Amino acid sequence: MDAGNTKNSLFFYGWIIVAICVLALIVSNGLSIGGIPVFYKFVQGDLVNSGSVPQDKIQSVYGLAPALTFLLAGFLSPVAGFLLQKFNARTMMLIGCVILGAGLIIYSQSTTPILVYLAHALLGTSLGFVGVLVSTVLVSNWFVKKRGQALGIVLTGTSFGGVLIPQIATPLIQAYGWRTAMILISLIIWLILLPAVVFLVKNRPSEIGLLPDGEEPIETTENEAKVAANSGMSLAEAIATPMFWVFSFCAAFIFYAIFVVSQQLNLYLQTPKIGFTPQQASNVQSLLFALSVVGKFLFGWLSDRFAGNRVMLISASTMFLATLFFLYFNSTTVYIFAILFGMNYGGTFVLLQLLVADYFGTKEYGKILGAVTVVETVGGALGTFLTGKIADANGGDYTQAFYGVTIVVGIAFVLVILLNLFLNQIRRPFWLLPIIFTPIIGALVGVIGGPVFNEVARVVFGGNIFNLVLPTIIIGLLIGLVVGIWSGLSVKKTLTA
Repeated sequence: MDAGNTKNSLFFYGWIIVAICVLALIVSNGLSIGGIPVFYKFVQGDLVNSGSVPQDKIQSVYGLAPALTFLLAGFLSPVAGFLLQKFNARTMMLIGCVILGAGLIIYSQSTTPILVYLAHALLGTSLGFVGVLVSTVLVSNWFVKKRGQALGIVLTGTSFGGVLIPQIATPLIQAYGWRTAMILISLIIWLILLPAVVFLVKNRPSEIGLLPDGEEPIETTENEAKVAANSGMSLAEAIATPMFWVFSFCAAFIFYAIFVVSQQLNLYLQTPKIGFTPQQASNVQSLLFALSVVGKFLFGWLSDRFAGNRVMLISASTMFLATLFFLYFNSTTVYIFAILFGMNYGGTFVLLQLLVADYFGTKEYGKILGAVTVVETVGGALGTFLTGKIADANGGDYTQAFYGVTIVVGIAFVLVILLNLFLNQIRRPFWLLPIIFTPIIGALVGVIGGPVFNEVARVVFGGNIFNLVLPTIIIGLLIGLVVGIWSGLSVKKTLTA
């Protein structure tokens, strides 16, 4: 096709790319995060009935397993960014499809916690290859003037997965059992997503003789382009500011709540206190994710018209209000909670991406966002881990654990207030902050990873002769200290150069 005729084309192929990326996020996020919780109760039943896991430990298994998914997805994001410089997006997506499909097949055959953990590790790994980062890069290759609109559409796929997958999976589980249902639902990958990537994905418009947006890109002078590319802070400058850490920990607390609700609310609703059937719990799950789509559009639209930090304040305050319903949680108030939390969880998700640029500029936006992602990943993983532990300590009742969500969102709300009050002071350098906070993050990762190594040691060596939790925490602390010192000294060098 002649690139010169693209302005007159009735249809731009980039929208096919957008559609495939939406499909990729529906499938990858839906089967790894948003929709997979509908299987949890049934897997738990098999693990307990087979004697593989004691009844009083089963909630901890499903506190740790989703945490592994989230941890790997977050920590592999920088790796995926590096690999995208070596391989194209199409190749990455193909690898991700295979890993995701293999994870579901292994999951369907799980009879022990280790196989469950392995399956969740593969689901998390797949998100690094066929998740948000790769889709964002691919769509950005195809759009310049309409990039915001295109990315806004693509990101709704992360929510639609949570809407659609539960409604597809639950009837299959009831008809064929959870193992067969999981294999059947994996066919979405093998028969729909994988062929779409193979035959339809083009990495850049130039591959088929097109230009971004289907027309000439926006013309800018060389000086304007340099100013746009270099405005804001470097990563080293950003992490030397107190506001980077306030922002990152705010994101971590928000993701603590988001991930607990998306992964363990389904289990909470099926406890005797609430008494929902699997289908009723799936309906609430779908409602949450459907409303998060509305929230993404609504708060994205508001952030184009009002200051993003003010819009974030509204979203965070309403999200906190929603979690207060955990104090009076029953079969009626759950729907009020779902409406308020769903919309505002979608809003905070979008606003966190946008505010990184508002607070720190676009000079090294990708690197700074990646650093924030690592911290928020630890928060999300710690959320499901602690929630499962607290539920087990209370005989499988999630009431106390979800009170913790209310507290965490309250802290996040306070941090959002601080971000609003001290927005203009974020440039003051504090190069010691990485040295202080990075070891804490490493230790928290050790808290989550220790039980996994314990379980592996128990199976491999037999009995409970190892207790690897404390050594793993210490190793995480030491690694964090090394990384923190290196980061702090690098920041100091940058600031004094």
